[in-house]
Amino acid sequence: MKTEEIKIANLKCGGCATTIKKELLELIGVDEVKVDKDNDSVSVTYSEEIRETILHRLHQLGYPEATEKNGLLLQLKSYSSCMIGKINNL
Repeated sequence: MKTEEIKIANLKCGGCATTIKKELLELIGVDEVKVDKDNDSVSVTYSEEIRETILHRLHQLGYPEATEKNGLLLQLKSYSSCMIGKINNL
């Protein structure tokens, strides 16, 4: 099992964190997800070599790895994911 901290862009609030955690935990092989809003990072524990799958899912949600170009489209995706997370927290 491997635990890795991934720095991401567009992390704004608890709604973002809820969406990220829910979506990553649905991936086969992901055992634990912790979101640190203060450090703009996600700590993921996984049992297989699925790092690229994790990064791809984060990108789809609008939270790309901080090394990626963060364009307007990704920022808009992150706002959508944030709102979904806030609704799921109700």
